[in-house]
Amino acid sequence: MIQKAITLLLLVIPNLFAADSLYTNPVAADGADPWVIKHNSTYYYCYSKDEAIWVNNSDDLISTLQMDGIKVWQPEDRKAYSKEIWAPELHFIQNKWYIYFAADDGRNENHRMYVLESLTNDPLGEYQFKGKLTDTTDKWAIDGTLLKYKDRSYFIWSGWEGDINVRQNLYIAEMENPWTIKGHRIKISEPEYSWEKVGNPLINEGPEVLRKGENVFIIYSASGSWTDNYCLGRLTLSSEDPLGKEAWIKHHSPVFSGTSSVISPGHASFTKSPDEGEDWIVYHTAKFKGAAWDRNIRIQKFNWNEDGTPCFGYPVDSNVPLKGPSNK
Repeated sequence: MIQKAITLLLLVIPNLFAADSLYTNPVAADGADPWVIKHNSTYYYCYSKDEAIWVNNSDDLISTLQMDGIKVWQPEDRKAYSKEIWAPELHFIQNKWYIYFAADDGRNENHRMYVLESLTNDPLGEYQFKGKLTDTTDKWAIDGTLLKYKDRSYFIWSGWEGDINVRQNLYIAEMENPWTIKGHRIKISEPEYSWEKVGNPLINEGPEVLRKGENVFIIYSASGSWTDNYCLGRLTLSSEDPLGKEAWIKHHSPVFSGTSSVISPGHASFTKSPDEGEDWIVYHTAKFKGAAWDRNIRIQKFNWNEDGTPCFGYPVDSNVPLKGPSNK
């Protein structure tokens, strides 16, 4: 009788796990700066590999985050944007797909932001190079993303004040169209708290927009990405004008930071579960202490505080079974 009961449990338990769609972190063994966008019922993962830009897609978030997608664009040799392609983001604007990415000619001091535009309605289809996306200063720039607010579009990125690599700040500027910035850049954040100042140069980077109702946030990465202290900070829009003075209020402490076993969580993007009922954070971490840029990809569900701000909690340890995104 006991043996029969054990046999029955062995048959039932895997089915229970399957019903709950359990997963464990990390969900991808390799990767960095994960950008995921959910369009209709499909997830798209835009990433760089082998000096090219790739897009993967699936109706399953974890499957999407694997580097087995389609190469959608590769630059010609010996261009200003042929090397060190970083943190590409895929956006759907006015019935076209656009990819924003940082690149240089092999020298980091020449990093700038660039734009691709789709030639078809397929985000895994062909793209054309639209050009460099910069404000009037044309300074070093990486990690660009978009904010749509009150019928206007804004570009947000990490950049240098001058031409020397001493500090990365966050900047915002209004956009004339998906490939053109108009007006001047406005600085909205610079490293100021101790948790933002680990490593040299000082770092604010990886800005990503997160919204809840009328609330608009920028979740950004702070401290050196090569250190064990990389973490996420938060800016909150407090004005009707994102370009206004004091428009963005910085939270005094990190909103998502590492633990003794999960090192340097950073450069997150945000998406919904298949049924749109849950919020999920997608982020990278160092594989171990001192791993620097050797990273993997993780996901977990997050909630919201009573004041409308996001509550990310802490990164869950590796190999802990978690319930996957809801599809009910």
